[in-house]
Amino acid sequence: MSEPEIREINLFDSEERADWQSFLTDVGIDNFSDSELDPLDGTIGLFKDDHLVATGSYAGNILKYIGVCHKDPDSDGYFNKVVSTLLTTLAQRGIFHTLVFTKPKYSKSFQFIGFSELAKSDDVAFLETGDQSITSYLSRFPKFSDDENIGAIVMNANPFTKGHRYLIEQAAQQCSGVYVLIVSTDKSLFKTKERFELVQAGVSDLENVKVVYAGDYAVSAATFPAYFLNSSNDKIVSQTTIDALVFRNFIAKELKVKTRFLGSEPESRTTNIYNEVLTKTLPPQVAVKVIDRVQAESGKIISARTVRQAIAADKLAEIKTLVPPTTYQFIEQNQETLQERIERGMKINGN
Repeated sequence: MSEPEIREINLFDSEERADWQSFLTDVGIDNFSDSELDPLDGTIGLFKDDHLVATGSYAGNILKYIGVCHKDPDSDGYFNKVVSTLLTTLAQRGIFHTLVFTKPKYSKSFQFIGFSELAKSDDVAFLETGDQSITSYLSRFPKFSDDENIGAIVMNANPFTKGHRYLIEQAAQQCSGVYVLIVSTDKSLFKTKERFELVQAGVSDLENVKVVYAGDYAVSAATFPAYFLNSSNDKIVSQTTIDALVFRNFIAKELKVKTRFLGSEPESRTTNIYNEVLTKTLPPQVAVKVIDRVQAESGKIISARTVRQAIAADKLAEIKTLVPPTTYQFIEQNQETLQERIERGMKINGN
């Protein structure tokens, strides 16, 4: 009997993919939608006598599709082998901070090999390992001298509009200090750095507001991938619960956030469900205040989606009243680049 060996699995090969999916289905993993598979950067399998006994994949710094045949007495060793190989592969790619979503019953297995559990709901556990931790991430945040009444907002700001500005203004009027966490996942028309700088420029006059990157811990491709994809309601609830728990138990606790401010969301199913989960999960540790969305002169809700659609349609004049001057200037100067991104397939009708 030969020693188990690691091999790459080519999911573009129909036969290899069929065998891989069949194996994972047998161990209780059955979501093989394009939205889950397309982001994968690589997949490996552990083979014993040419039979697949364990597998794992990675997308960026996120481990996915970790499956092990527990009928084999050496299954613990198989799990360790697959995960350690994936971590080595990521390290070779310069990635030293790794995240994983898994079923709660497998959380201990990851903890035994060095992962730390950040949050756990009835059906999902979220863990991390590597050269960064949520504690070290939060330690780099600028602090407020008066931390008696701190508020927080998490926003994508794709791009920063007068609606975003209004929400921040309302929070700043009610709090001694406000953290604005900018979604860091780069899957939007406006790149992360661009969105961050537009928000900074748009609130530079508000002295009690600090703009920071949300990193991997708030509305990221790790904690809340459904934000960037078209997902079922159940999946959105599951992922937003993890996101809310991480915010409540770590971010709010470390930064002494007393209130999370949300904008009302009449147009986005995903964000509306997210707001409902936050309202249910954050209190009593963190109060939730929902601010009604501000309207444009036309009476319509100011929406970043409307701005993106106007950019695509080459109708910049329509957005001048919807965005701060700093945002409008950026769009005007970079209109061609933004339109090229749309032509290359960047979606503009999401959140």
